[in-house]
Amino acid sequence: MARITIDNVTKRFGEDSNAVVAVDDVSLEIADGEFVVFVGPSGSGKSTLMRTVAGLEQQSEGDIAIGDTIVNDLGPRARDIAMVFQNYALYPNMTVKENMSFGLKMSTDLDSQEIEQQVESTAQMMDIDSLLDDRPGELSGGQQQRVALGRAIVRDPNVFLMDEPLSNLDAKLRTTMRTEINRLQNELGVTTLYVTHDQTEAMTMGDRLVVLNYGELQQVGTPLECFYRPTNQFVAGFIGSPSMNFFEGQIENGTFASDGFTYELSKRMQSNLDGRDKATLGARPEDIDLFEDSDDTNGFEVVVDVVEPMGSISYVYLQPVNQDCKETFVVEVDGQRPITEGQRLNAHLPPADIHLFDATSGETIHQRKLNEDAEEALSQRIPDHDVSAEAD
Repeated sequence: MARITIDNVTKRFGEDSNAVVAVDDVSLEIADGEFVVFVGPSGSGKSTLMRTVAGLEQQSEGDIAIGDTIVNDLGPRARDIAMVFQNYALYPNMTVKENMSFGLKMSTDLDSQEIEQQVESTAQMMDIDSLLDDRPGELSGGQQQRVALGRAIVRDPNVFLMDEPLSNLDAKLRTTMRTEINRLQNELGVTTLYVTHDQTEAMTMGDRLVVLNYGELQQVGTPLECFYRPTNQFVAGFIGSPSMNFFEGQIENGTFASDGFTYELSKRMQSNLDGRDKATLGARPEDIDLFEDSDDTNGFEVVVDVVEPMGSISYVYLQPVNQDCKETFVVEVDGQRPITEGQRLNAHLPPADIHLFDATSGETIHQRKLNEDAEEALSQRIPDHDVSAEAD
């Protein structure tokens, strides 16, 4: 096991003015035994960053260290890592046992009996001991993924690298394998880097998230930090499903005015504006209230556009009645609440749950309020990420 240090790493493809910057000056410290998820949309640089750690790509600038050793000039084999790929990368002409033992034969001095013992022990851990004589073509997708994980585990490496390993599985199996990977990592305690574009995977698996966009580091924090304390509008919109609702507007005399509604800002919100006359207001779907009637000054009339029943909850897509506004936003409601398309309701944005973002940079300028226990738990890490905007 080992810590990983990524120090001012940049990766460019191409040269001069035609160069594409895939990773842009990223620095990151990953603790020994930590499970860290690189998350972001396609093209964000997350896989490229992982491949530089693996030695499959050579960074253009910066240093990478595993433990106390700078590994810039070391090949993948010398870095003592094990990688699990999206397409499993199993040898089709080998049995499961041969696939799992191949890396040990190539990279260790263990004799055949010791290799067989390690393979059988790992196969039992992965519940694939009955498949050792089968070939990959005879296995289901889930079984192949277990074999790929077992092949990595059997080597007992310092670092696991997993590049979207669950993306080829169906939804139910992905959920099962998420739990299995978490359990294994807890048992083995091996430093793990995991790449995904799926924010649900990221939220449920990682000790910390590394959120990337266009090669730039957006935020590093626990899943709940990134959810409740996003450093900018991109993180706020990317983490959480459905995404946070955003409303652009002008600010005058303490009132936020968008195309669909006006909103009286609290004194705390106003104090964080620092003279701005424009901002973006953010509210998560689960934080917006819907009433049949409301005399609240911050309430506004909406019409139901689409209702998506999800079982215990429903997603309701709404449009402000104001004729100048064509944008819809989404609200999460109890699945048993009867709401129909075309129905008129009143939406209310609770002041304690509102985020504000700079209209130009997207930087967070005001955070929502949390309950006392959650606030105390998160406050120990917030200074590390330079989030100074106070909650209402």
